[in-house]
Amino acid sequence: MIEIIVEKNISEHRRQQLNCDNWPIWSSPAETFDWEYEQKETCFILEGKVKVTTEQGQEVEFNKGDLVIFPQGLKCVWEVIEPVRKVYKFGE
Repeated sequence: MIEIIVEKNISEHRRQQLNCDNWPIWSSPAETFDWEYEQKETCFILEGKVKVTTEQGQEVEFNKGDLVIFPQGLKCVWEVIEPVRKVYKFGE
């Protein structure tokens, strides 16, 4: 089973280790859409609240302060509950 990993409320030290401040920013209004990850994505949520549901039925919620890792090959539905802003990187 392909799983989404969520690290809740990561520390400033962890953010600095990952160099999150230099990643691109993405944002979305409250909406629902299908998504497929062609590469692994690691993202840090700057604001908002999201629920993602995988094809296998796994439901994962995350929000401001969380680090989220989406594995390559994951197909899911994003439900942006509160407008979201995140920084992200693809690959390892």
